[in-house]
This record gives sequence, structure tokens and C-alpha cells, in this order.
Amino acid sequence: MLVFTSLSIGVSQSSEQKLALFEPADTLHHTRFKWALGVSATTYTAFSIGLYNAWYSKFDQESFHFFDDWNEWENMDKYGHFYTSYFQAALCYKGAKWTGLSENKSITTGLICGALFQTTIEVMDGFSAKWGWSWSDFALNNGGLAAFYFQQKHWGEQRITFKVSSWPQSYSTDPIISESGNATSSRARRADNLYGKSWAERYLKDYNAQTHWASINISSFAGPNTKIPKWLNLAIGYGADNMYGGFENSWVENGETFTLDSENDRYQQFYLGLDVDLNRIKVKNHFLKSLFSTLNIFKAPLPAIEINTKGEVSFHLFAR
Repeated sequence: MLVFTSLSIGVSQSSEQKLALFEPADTLHHTRFKWALGVSATTYTAFSIGLYNAWYSKFDQESFHFFDDWNEWENMDKYGHFYTSYFQAALCYKGAKWTGLSENKSITTGLICGALFQTTIEVMDGFSAKWGWSWSDFALNNGGLAAFYFQQKHWGEQRITFKVSSWPQSYSTDPIISESGNATSSRARRADNLYGKSWAERYLKDYNAQTHWASINISSFAGPNTKIPKWLNLAIGYGADNMYGGFENSWVENGETFTLDSENDRYQQFYLGLDVDLNRIKVKNHFLKSLFSTLNIFKAPLPAIEINTKGEVSFHLFAR
């Protein structure tokens, strides 16, 4: 996806290269540029209208206002904002390179894309009675863009990539008694109400199941003579678990209040493990390169050590 404001083009269609579909252009390809611009405008419009109708239209609206949601969901959503703006910028940069734009213009395109998509969401939040414009969300959005920009500008590559993983989480159906003693619920029912029931909803919304990662390419920091495989990364992860509400494990269901006891406190998780940088696996096929580049926004299921705020240390053969 590409979004352009004042990026100059200035190349005749007769000078276009004859390229395979997924092969990047060395110079600006006029036809690709027009297609990319059209697809970007259509995607952004469909995204904005679809998001509003599918989500924000279901909640009350009011005048633009602010909302402090720092520490909500143990800040898992903040890492999500950072990650999303980062990968949007990185993927749009590669899309711009595909059309043959210069390095600087491709970087600018990536930044514009990430900022436009994420700021649109923040503005919609600002008019929603249930939420509001969050300065911390806005800051983390820009943090993700900055992480992409400084690496691409000063290293000419992404040595530290930001990724996500999410594994299906099962929830207990054991009954939970309301504070009045007149009703029962369960963690499973609460999770269904919070995170949805489908796989797609759970992947996007279940913070208990997610981990956000900074995946560091070892060889790029070790120097040109290292024997470390170029695709091998060291991954540092953050997650949280046992969350059944934004700030606390207490909720209202059908007029009844349910609260989990202190033995069920939410907690944070910290991981150290291995990952694969798919962008550094050598393949000649341009389709595979594009596929690997897209899949590289997800963490590979590889071994990791977990330390959490409950004081536990554990080893995971396939870290979530």
C-alpha cells in the first residue's frame, strides 16, 4: 500500500522496465506507480469506512475528547500500537521500492502510510464516548515509525524487527459467584465477551494470548566476518496473562458484579529466545522474497525462557 502527497515522479511510460510481477523496479515504473496509488487510496478508504461501520458506529459518539489509558491491559495495547505502525511503515516502504521510487522517497512513503492509518484510528477514538484520543497511543505510534526510520536511514536495513505471536488460549469454565451471591459466570464466558469467539477475533483481541517481540539480528551487529547464520535472531518478548478487564479483574455481567480473588492477579511475562529473520534467507524467487517479507511480521515458534512477575522461570520449546 502506498500513499503519496508531494512525491515527484517525472518519468515517461516508454522507459518502463519489463519486470516479473514481484521483482522490484530499479527506476520509477509509471504503471506500477499508478496501480499502487489507486490500490492505496482504495484500501485506505475501505479500511476507514469498514472500521467505522464495523466497530465505532456501535458505540455512542460525542465531541472530540482525550482519554488516559496508560497501564490498561498491562500496556499490551501500547506495544500493539508500536508494532502496528512499525510493520505498516516497513511494508509500505517495500511497496514503494517495488514501484521504483528512490530510497528516501520510499522511506517517506512508509512513514506517511503508517502515520495516516494509525492517526485515523486515534481520531475515531477521540470522538467515541467509550474511549478518546490517547496521547500514549499516539506516542507509541510515532515510536514505531521512528524505529523503522532510524534503522532504514542510518543502517540501510532493519537490524531489529518488531513482531507478534499469538497462541489460542483456553479458559476455565469453573463457576465464579457474583458479589451478591445470586449469579454465576466463568472465565470462559468473560473471555468470550471480551475477546470474541472466532479464531480471528481472539488473535487480534486476546491480550492474554499475545506476545510482542523485538527480534535482533545477531550477525548484523557481529560484523562481516562472523560465522553466525545471517538469518538467526535473538528475540526479547513481553506479554501479560490472566487479564479479564482493562485495569482490574472485575466486571459487570447482567447487572451482577464479578471479581476474581487475589490468587488470580494478572501478571507480566518476559521472554528471551530465538527467532528467524525471513528477510535474510537467500532465495532468488521474487514471489518467495515478497512472501517471506510479509510473514516476517510474525515471530517464529522457537524455544524461549520465560521469567514472570509471579517469580516463576520456565522454558518453552515453542514460545507463544
